[in-house]
Amino acid sequence: MKRTNKLKIFNDPIYGFITIPNTLIFDLIEHKYFQRLRRISQMGLSYLVYPGAHHTRFHHALGCMHLMQKAVQTLRFKKVEISEEEEEALLIAILLHDIGHGPFSHAMEHSIVSGVSHEQISLLFMEELNRTFNGSLTLAIQMFRGEYHRKFMHQLISSQFDIDRTDYLKRDSFYTGVAEGNINSERLITMLTVVDNELAIEEKGIYSIEKFLVARRLMYWQAYLHKTGLVAEQLLIRVLKRAKELVSEGTVLKASTALEYFLKNKVEIQDFNADVLDIFSRLDDNDIISAMKEWQFHDDFVLSRLCAMILNRDLLKIKYRKKQVTDEKLEKHIARFMEKYDVPEETARYFVFTGKVENLAYSMDKENIRILMKTGKVSDVVKASDLLNLKALSKPVTKYYICYPKHS
Repeated sequence: MKRTNKLKIFNDPIYGFITIPNTLIFDLIEHKYFQRLRRISQMGLSYLVYPGAHHTRFHHALGCMHLMQKAVQTLRFKKVEISEEEEEALLIAILLHDIGHGPFSHAMEHSIVSGVSHEQISLLFMEELNRTFNGSLTLAIQMFRGEYHRKFMHQLISSQFDIDRTDYLKRDSFYTGVAEGNINSERLITMLTVVDNELAIEEKGIYSIEKFLVARRLMYWQAYLHKTGLVAEQLLIRVLKRAKELVSEGTVLKASTALEYFLKNKVEIQDFNADVLDIFSRLDDNDIISAMKEWQFHDDFVLSRLCAMILNRDLLKIKYRKKQVTDEKLEKHIARFMEKYDVPEETARYFVFTGKVENLAYSMDKENIRILMKTGKVSDVVKASDLLNLKALSKPVTKYYICYPKHS
């Protein structure tokens, strides 16, 4: 009988060797739902800005699992009791936290599915895997939902300072080359502790947390909300919206079976039964790229033009503004486009539009990042910090943008 060694080691460019701790986690990683993450880029279309940003959700999930192992070791060293079952559940929850992402990540949530977040789909995948693995994920799902009585465990998975952020900031900084986003994730994790069942950072780690928050702010402006990446994502949303419109009118579009299903059907959260989830699991970045390579030659003006713009990186011009773009300015660009291409207004609005983005590095209204002072008192990071601009980081910065064709 052939036996597989399930205690594998991955070589990660960020942390070096990552070990798979047990056979259940190996089997989850081997499952087709998780292997699909190899074909989903971590940063969507950001490679159009940063050519190195081709790393995947698979990379990120393994990195998170590795950091969670480090966090458990740290907390145990500080006499926080964590059972073997709890450790396994934490590792599973963080490993699968992004399993619900669709192709090119956030663009899908606004187009292929109707108002369904990747977190909701992640939970559906976890529940389906729980059935496959005979209830082995039950505790992980409780932690993921925030229903487990030990609150700090959910905070490790999802909070304003969680394992997810400590990996993606460091990883995305590495692959984009945006040095400002680089953080010392190991140092941050070493500073973790638990006070009154909640996660906290020891006072001596305050400068590392300040750096973490500043890095997050800078990564949003320089990478996640970079105007070229933003306009590319907006164009992709419009490609899928237009494709759905055409299909609903009876136009036949070449697409993979999985993509075709989501173009033909309006899919909301209540529609995600096991069959739909399985179809969704067959979707990845390749479906969208392949479709656009075909659609760029379609005779529909909107679809073909939008696809060619993304594939050839011939994007719209985008300008950020501090104030909302006036209707007058928008209408002027729309009128210019209509005249140049002799198209109706509804067509022009695919290529001329406005929007806004918000960058908030730290919200004082959400669950706070708590600092354990040497006196034993617990304080919010903004109050504990002597860095004046940390207060500024807790205020949202909104930028408005307008997109329109170059030379129009």
